[in-house]
Amino acid sequence: MNLKNPGHFWESRWQNRLIGWDLGAVSPPLAAYIDQWENLDAAVLVPGCGNAYEAEYLLKRGFTNVTVIDIAPSAVVCLRDRLDSDFPNWQKHLTLITGDFFEHRGRYDLILEQTFFCALDPSWRPTYAQHMHQLLKPGGKLAGVMFDRDFEGGPPYGGCATDYKTLFEGVFTVKILEPCHNSAGPRMGSEVFVVLEK
Repeated sequence: MNLKNPGHFWESRWQNRLIGWDLGAVSPPLAAYIDQWENLDAAVLVPGCGNAYEAEYLLKRGFTNVTVIDIAPSAVVCLRDRLDSDFPNWQKHLTLITGDFFEHRGRYDLILEQTFFCALDPSWRPTYAQHMHQLLKPGGKLAGVMFDRDFEGGPPYGGCATDYKTLFEGVFTVKILEPCHNSAGPRMGSEVFVVLEK
């Protein structure tokens, strides 16, 4: 991947439908986490959203202030077409952005992590942690799944719970960082679930 122009890399992947990370549905751990979240007016961000099944799930659950961002224009067009078809008036509750997460500004109660962290070169991980912290309101949470395994090459890039603990402990209060018990079938046994609080 060209670290100076990651948008070109991801746009090429989308144009050629090389999206093997796509589950085709909301990630079960994130669905379970969303189900227990009571404030439907919370400001929620889904970075590196891709097909954004999590955002669709949020809309179905009645969330009213969802923002999604992806650097690949083709991903955003695909998502917009699906939203137009499945969610009339989605613009009232969801903001769709084509852009670079690291240039994004906003204030969120909840940020959902699903295959964004693993798409970034590991050298970007400290910047990821700091920018997530900046985007969250005090008491806000970053929640989601991260791989607990190695990959050859990348992306995706792997890691382990010990690495994540070291990365995040200096920035967040680590509320949960444990093996994921309800991963999607293909990822069973290879994910950790995290909840980090600002």
